Amino acid sequence: MMSKEDFIAYNPIRIDATESLYKSEIYYKWLDTRRSVREFSSKPVSKEVIKNVIKSASTAPSGAHKQPWTFCAISDPGIKTSIRKAAEKEEYTNYHKRMSQEWLSDLKQFGTNWEKPFLEVAPWLIAVFYKAFDVNDKGEKLNNYYVKESVGLACGLLLSAIHNAGLCALTHTPSPMNFLSRILNRPKNERPFLLIPVGYPAEDCMVPDLQRKPLELIAAWYE
Repeated sequence: MMSKEDFIAYNPIRIDATESLYKSEIYYKWLDTRRSVREFSSKPVSKEVIKNVIKSASTAPSGAHKQPWTFCAISDPGIKTSIRKAAEKEEYTNYHKRMSQEWLSDLKQFGTNWEKPFLEVAPWLIAVFYKAFDVNDKGEKLNNYYVKESVGLACGLLLSAIHNAGLCALTHTPSPMNFLSRILNRPKNERPFLLIPVGYPAEDCMVPDLQRKPLELIAAWYE
C-alpha cells in the first residue's frame, strides 16, 4: 500500500480559457505542417538533438510506468548500410509476393518501391524496440503491461519532438523486421517496432499532395 509520502504535488502552469484555445489552435496548425519524408539530406544532425528528442519520447505514459521501450540511435554508416540491405531484401519480397494488389494500389500515390536509399542518406536512424517483458538482475522475467500501446504513444511524442526540432522523419516498417534485432544485437526480450530515419529534407524534397481527413470524419461527440 502506497502512502502519501510516495506522491508529489503536481502544479502545472495555469492558463485561462482564452489562452488555452489559442495554444490549442497554434499547436494544431504547426503540427499539421508535419509530413512523412522519403527524400533526406545528408546534412549532419547533432547527437545532442537526437538525445533530446528521445528524452521527449520517454515522457510518454506507459502501463504501470514500466516504460517498455528502447530507442536505438544509429549514425554509423556501416550499420546503416547493413540495415538498408536487409530492409530492401524484405521489401523486395513484400512488393513482389506478400502485398495484395489492393495494398499495392493504395501505395501508388506515394511513388514508393522496394528500394530504400533514405536508410543510408538520413544522418540518423532510430530503431524503436518494445520490451515484451523485462528481466531483473537474477534473470527472472518481469511483466510489462499494454506494451505496444505504450510504445505507440512514445513514438507519437518522438515524431512531434522531431518536428519541433526542425527535422523530418519517416515511420518505416519493412516487415518482418527481425533483422534489426540481429544487426543491433538486441536482447531476446526486445522486439522491433518501428524504424525511423531522421534528418533534414533534401533541397529538392517532394511529398504527395495529400489531405488529412476532416474533423467530422475522425471525431464523434457525446454532449
